[in-house]
Amino acid sequence: MNASFHLYSDVIGAGIGPPPMNERPMMTAFIDSMKLNHLSFPSADTPATARFFEQHLGFTIAGTWDQSYILKRPGFDVVIDHASGDAPAWPKAFHVGFELPSLDAVHALYERFKTEGVEMETEVFNNGRGSRFFCRAPGGVMFEINTRRDAAPEYRGTFDD
Repeated sequence: MNASFHLYSDVIGAGIGPPPMNERPMMTAFIDSMKLNHLSFPSADTPATARFFEQHLGFTIAGTWDQSYILKRPGFDVVIDHASGDAPAWPKAFHVGFELPSLDAVHALYERFKTEGVEMETEVFNNGRGSRFFCRAPGGVMFEINTRRDAAPEYRGTFDD
């Protein structure tokens, strides 16, 4: 067996990893009420990253400290942490997705982003789960802007309404 691979049953006795769900009934009430509180992104250019969130994604700047920012949107916050030195190296496929109500809205935002000089990764395309495009904020984090209104029928049951 590979030294870095462990069976789940092997690590439970060693105290590594969470216990199986049936051994955590006290956590259920807490987990059911849990909500997204914030996302935190490091950036070497926090003012530009904060402006991107404000101008393009509808966040408001709620506060700053040192060279970091707290941004708000209904339901959750984003923290832009100052990363000294080089820009963070994001994994190629890492991204955050935002959903719009229609294909027309996706196309309109795509055109607006292009006109305003946002770094675009793709054009609008449909991968079966709905139409989308990808772009990057200053600081390098990638965003997906999508709609599920035009998703193929086989995917519709996997979405929350």
